[in-house]
Amino acid sequence: MTAIFDTPLYPYVRHPDQDRLARDPVIIVGAGPVGLTLAIDLALKGVKAVVLDDNDRVSTGSRAICFAKRTLEILDRLGVAAPLIAKGVQWNKGRVFFGEREVYDFTLLAEDGHKQPAFINLQQYYLEAALVGRAQELGVDIRGRNRVMGLEQRTDYVSLTVETPDGPYLLGADWLIACDGARSPTRDMMGLGFEGRVFEDNFLIADVKMRADFPTERWFWFEPPFEGAGQSALLHKQPDDVWRIDFQLGWDIDREAELDPTRIRARVDAMLSSQTGTIPDYDLEWTSIYTFQCRRMARFRQDRVLFAGDAAHQVSPFGARGANSGIQDVDNLSWRLALVLDGRSEALLDAYATEREYAADENILASTRSTDFLTPKSQISQIFRNAVLDLAADHAFARPLVNSGRLSVPCVYPDLADGLTGPMPTRPGVACVDAPVGAGYLLDHLQGFHLLALGCDAPDMLADNGIVVTRIDAALTEQIKARYLGDAPSALYLIRPDQHVVGRWPNFDETTVRNALRAAIGRE
Repeated sequence: MTAIFDTPLYPYVRHPDQDRLARDPVIIVGAGPVGLTLAIDLALKGVKAVVLDDNDRVSTGSRAICFAKRTLEILDRLGVAAPLIAKGVQWNKGRVFFGEREVYDFTLLAEDGHKQPAFINLQQYYLEAALVGRAQELGVDIRGRNRVMGLEQRTDYVSLTVETPDGPYLLGADWLIACDGARSPTRDMMGLGFEGRVFEDNFLIADVKMRADFPTERWFWFEPPFEGAGQSALLHKQPDDVWRIDFQLGWDIDREAELDPTRIRARVDAMLSSQTGTIPDYDLEWTSIYTFQCRRMARFRQDRVLFAGDAAHQVSPFGARGANSGIQDVDNLSWRLALVLDGRSEALLDAYATEREYAADENILASTRSTDFLTPKSQISQIFRNAVLDLAADHAFARPLVNSGRLSVPCVYPDLADGLTGPMPTRPGVACVDAPVGAGYLLDHLQGFHLLALGCDAPDMLADNGIVVTRIDAALTEQIKARYLGDAPSALYLIRPDQHVVGRWPNFDETTVRNALRAAIGRE
């Protein structure tokens, strides 16, 4: 495991651009999961992107570990998901405890007929290594140890000063995408900040390598029975016999003291002894402390600079909304950026900002509510929280009120065209729900603009403003009917390249469909 941290995957090599004035269509700052996903998606669309990173290898520590079904669907479209799922720990079930008592359990994906699992747990460095490999396979130009030190927006491009081991050089970009993390140097260079809340609480992450018989489930404790655990605790399994354990520490802490291995081991020992009666041999693989934060930039587009991932927004880790929402950012951005580079309206990029700001607000609201439930701010709040937990043990109506970190789900974008009384899970704005189609799955066929025709006639192809929309047919199986028709006898769906539904109607009407398509590509 040390080797993956120590091996440069994209080592510094002097580039010809360092000896000339060069300009590229897209420059991405940051070779983390978000930046690499964007570079791969653009490469598959025929767009050349340069990725600049001040490092030359994967990040140390497991960091983000929970990758949701929608993220796996995006990565599958990019040709990356299969090895990650093979390596990752798949899970679908969670258990909630209050003290020593199990309150209830839940299942995230109860129905079959989906290609991807509900969640996998996988250390972030494995994801990064897979993305680097895929990007290099596609010929993406990843420049390690290229640190952006200066930025200036010009009339029709962005000028960058890039520092390297051989000294600085200048580089131009038609569009600059900042995917450089929560401490984004790009954001700082532009004098931009975050708006939102920093919560008065801290959590300790302890990644513990050990052999243990805990099931492959998410276990969460409110007021855990093990000594010194704090107000809540979390247990999750990762590959390689590594277990993620989180302990709530409170606000007024001595960070250095809390990160002392002796103190961490005392917490882990108490947890293991409480649950198993014994303390197996284990190693502390990675430890960190994080503070709950729910914040975002006011605008994700700043002229020719666009922000994505943690550079644009931050949420508390519980709920797995960080890396997942960042990958969904660039899933929204990539097709728009490709169309703009092909001469389409820049309104597409404003729409990216609008939709993903909306998604960030949705994630921040969910994360804020989780944090408020986890850390009651008053005696009354504590009484209410504990009453809900007591009720949830015996009464199903109370269980939706329990909030141990609502898990990541894709955003439903507003203000899209719904002309059908159909199933809510496939209404306009949502990411398409997968279903078996022939020998494969529906999402395997959705790689551009498509019409999904179910029980109605539609043209094989529709062209408008240079955009070609192709028809997809699916047999009316019970799963397709349940997920896309409901009680309707027929339906037509217009689906955009990020697999979100633009609009749906009972039948094909050319004027209606063309108007919806024009709105989707930034034209009236």
